[in-house]
This record gives sequence, C-alpha cells and structure tokens, in this order.
Amino acid sequence: MSQFQLEQMRRYDAKAIARYYRFRPWLTLWRSLSVVWLFGAFILGLKQDEWFRQVEANKLRRAAQLRKILTRLGPTYIKVGQALSTRPDLVRKDFLDELVKLQDQLPPFSTDIAFGIIERELDRTIDETFSQISPQPIAAASLGQVYQARLHTGEEVAVKVQRPHLLPVLTLDLYLMRWAASWMSPWLPLNLGHDLLLVVDEFGTKLFEEIDYQNEGKNAEKFAANFSGDPTVKVPLIYWRYSSHHVLTLEWIHGSKLTDLQKIRESNLDQDTLIEIGVTAGLRQLLEFGFFHADPHPGNLFATPDGRMAYIDFGMMDQLEQEAKETLVDSVVHLINQDYEHLAQDFVKLGFLTAGTDIQPIIPALEEVLGNALGESVQDFNFKTITDKFSSLMYEYPFRLPAKFALIIRSVVTQEGLALSLNPDFKIVDVAFPYVARRLLTGESPALRRRLIEVLFKDGKFQWERLENLIAIARSDTQFDLLPTAQLGLQYLLSDEGDLLRRQLILALIEDDRLHTAEVQRLWNLIKDDVKPARLLTAAIGALTEFSTERAATLLPSMAGFMASQDRKTVR
Repeated sequence: MSQFQLEQMRRYDAKAIARYYRFRPWLTLWRSLSVVWLFGAFILGLKQDEWFRQVEANKLRRAAQLRKILTRLGPTYIKVGQALSTRPDLVRKDFLDELVKLQDQLPPFSTDIAFGIIERELDRTIDETFSQISPQPIAAASLGQVYQARLHTGEEVAVKVQRPHLLPVLTLDLYLMRWAASWMSPWLPLNLGHDLLLVVDEFGTKLFEEIDYQNEGKNAEKFAANFSGDPTVKVPLIYWRYSSHHVLTLEWIHGSKLTDLQKIRESNLDQDTLIEIGVTAGLRQLLEFGFFHADPHPGNLFATPDGRMAYIDFGMMDQLEQEAKETLVDSVVHLINQDYEHLAQDFVKLGFLTAGTDIQPIIPALEEVLGNALGESVQDFNFKTITDKFSSLMYEYPFRLPAKFALIIRSVVTQEGLALSLNPDFKIVDVAFPYVARRLLTGESPALRRRLIEVLFKDGKFQWERLENLIAIARSDTQFDLLPTAQLGLQYLLSDEGDLLRRQLILALIEDDRLHTAEVQRLWNLIKDDVKPARLLTAAIGALTEFSTERAATLLPSMAGFMASQDRKTVR
C-alpha cells in the first residue's frame, strides 16, 4: 500500500494498516520515542513533585503540561483526552479543568490551507460558494475547524473543514496502540485484557467514521428523523450541495454551550429543564431508537434561546441492536425488582460475562454492590457510584467490558457529568426513573407490556407497592398524563393479549381470601387529582370504542366463568 492509498482509506482496516507500517519501522520507532519521551518527562515531573512535596504548588502547571502534551501528540491523543475530560470519577479536578479545553480550545491550522481544501473539495471558489465567510475559524477541534458563513441564498451556515493529512497520523497511532494492546493483554487480568484489541479496533472504526463528513451528514439526518416529533431537540440541516468527505456545511445554531452557566442564566433558561431534556434524549437514543450519540461532550451540545437542546456533531455515533435494547430495559426492570439472578443473566446476554459463566457466585456480589444502589430512595442513585463499585468487581469476577458498551457507558457517564456541571445536586434517576416508569406504564409494544407485568408480579403475587411507586415516579414528570396511559391499559386488558393479566388482576384483588380495598384506596388517593370524571369517561369510551359489541359479549361471560371457578376453589 502506498501513502496515497493510505490517505484514500474510507474504512478502518487493522490488517491493511499493519501491512503499511510493518515495512516502515523508522516511522513507528520515531513516533514511539516521541510518545515515551513526552509522557516519561511528565511522569518524572509528577514524581519530583511528590519527592519535594510540591504537589499542591505545581498541580495547575502539571495539568496544563498534560493538556499541551496531548495537543502536541495530535488528534488521536486529543480524542483520548476529550474522553477523559468527561470522567470526574477518573481524573482529578485540576486536570479535568485543563482537559475540558481540548474540546474546542485547540490551535487552528492556516485559513489559507482551509480555504484551499474547501475550493478543491467543492470544485468552486470561496466567493462562488459563500456571500461571506469569517476570515478566521470560530472554533478548532481535534479533527477540524469551523467557519461561520452565509450562502448566496441567504442561509447562515457553519462550515466544517477537516485538518489536512489526518489519516497518516491517525493510522500510525492506532497501529502503535494496537501493538501496545496486544503486548499488554497477557499481563492483565483476563476480564480486562480479553477485549483490549477489540476496544482499540472499535476506537479506530469510530475515528474513521468521524473523519468522513458525508457519513456524519447522514448520521445527522437519521438522528433528526428519530427526534422529528420532539420539540425539545434541535438538529441542524445539512447542505449537501456544499459538502463532501472533508467539508461539511450545516445550519448555523445560535445558542449557549451547556458549560456557560452565566450565558444560560442571562438567557433565562432553566438549568434543571435543560438537564431533563438532555438525559431524556439520551435515554430515548439508547432504549427507543438504538442509535446514539457516543460523544456528547459540552462542545457538541448547545442550549438554544428557545430552550431546546441542540446537537451539532454527529461524527461518533453507534447503533444498538433490538435485542440489546430490550435487554437493557430488562436490566433496569431487574434492578428495580432487586432480582440479581436475572440481572446476572442480563450481563451474560449483553456480553459483560461470557456465555457459560457460573453466575451463582456473582449473584451475592451484585446484591452487595447494587443492593444499596438506590439508598433509602431512588434519589440516592447515580451512575458514577455504580461504575466506581463495578471497577472493583472487574478484578474479582470474570466481568469484561464489550467494545460497544465502552461507548455506551462513556455516553451515559458523560451526560451525568454534564448534568452535574449544571446542577451539582442532580441525580440522574430523577429523570431516568420517570422515563422508564412512563415507558412501562404506556406499554406501547408487547415487549414493554410483558416487562411491566414482570415488575408488577413477583412469585405470582401482585406487588401493590411497586405499582404505587411506578405511578408516583412517573407523575414526578410534570408532562406525564395518566389518562392516556389508563386508556392504553384498559385497551390492553380488554384485548386477547391481556387475558393473562385480567386473570392475575382478579386474583390480586381477592388475594389471601380478602378484598384488597386498602390498596385500591391508596392508589385512588395517589391518582384522584389527575382523574377528573369527564376525562375518565372520555378515556373509558376511547378504550371501549376499540372493541366491537361481539367482542364485549364474549369477554363478559369468560370473566364471569373465571370468577365462578375461583369461588369453587375457595369453597373447597
């Protein structure tokens, strides 16, 4: 493979990259020496601070030194630094403050070079393309930089231009990282070293996708289609006529970075509402669409003046298969139920435990780690605590981190970290649990309805308190309307699919040879403020109109027959 062929690669190919660098040892040797020299000097400096007791005095200088090292080493290491900048659980605050600057405070490359790339890629001059364009980039990131411009048709746009000669730098670093991973894997615990090469390959695949701006444009349009009915999420339009593999022209977004608290306050935007929008959007990506933003750092998210959340970068996305989505919902249900045996089975399905693993010794460990995860209330739960506790389990039990879920965990923890920067007292379950409860209660698919039944019944007995908790949690979301949910529930009960649930509910009402009037009264007290007679009648009529007279006629005798059979059992 020639250098020209290397620079024309569109997809990550570890074998092709290895063949190229295997015959260019001078490149790999020089790059390795540069990396070792820079990080070696940094580590030595940290040790000197410890020896001479100057850690506190030099901490800001060392943090800036690390940022400069990552910047000097280029795009690959900057991407690593960006990932670490969203992990307050791994990186101390002084380093975190410096690493955040890697998200959008990087040195730009020459505007003359950038304009040359635009003209070559679009096959037209700058003046032919834009009526005006900023003389300098308004932001510079690891893989490119952005100019503010206006088309001749009047639209205000952002023009992303990729840094020149990216592939030789990225492929060399990925080749060395892969070599280091293969060398380190045998020396690490099996659960940590098992997928190390896959993690590097996943990182490489995502980097290649991120530097293909046509792929990013398609991702943006898919993301916009998913949220087309959501008025709280904004996705910029793509101008394909002015875009290519290395240039992307998209709608200009006016807004404030989520980290700019002062500007958010000046815009009279409610921080907690922004948090709720961001977390709910993240949950919908994972549990509804399966297509999720894998790099939601503050440089990629804006609050618009009208209170929407705007996503502006779609280079790093990933797709979750339907089975994985359903298993994730299962794991939440099993966590709510404190059903650790089934939770362990979920981990096997998701790939955190290999098939055939004896899960019996793991169940007590999960109970110990997660048993108090909710604390005295759901408000005490946070993902940072869970990931911290799980890190210890990784060494004691054969857990491993599947490459795909490294991105998911990064996405979830990043969003929680972002929310905490807006509100230090934020608890992710304040939004996550109402969302899950709402989805279970609405039960828009057979799979979700089965999961609701699984939550409400344990060992064949109806769990009244769980239903109360689900309704109370769902109602904590001010936008949740109980009546449409009740209508959906009634339609389900009257359907063929709801036959088993009808029987179980009747048993629940007469369980232990008594009518559970106290439980029903508690439920009524919980919902009565939402259930006005006129609206309740409308919901009931709406549910009943779904069924024919013949269907109702066949339903009632079957219910009467079931009640009679229960009476006969009681007499015996």
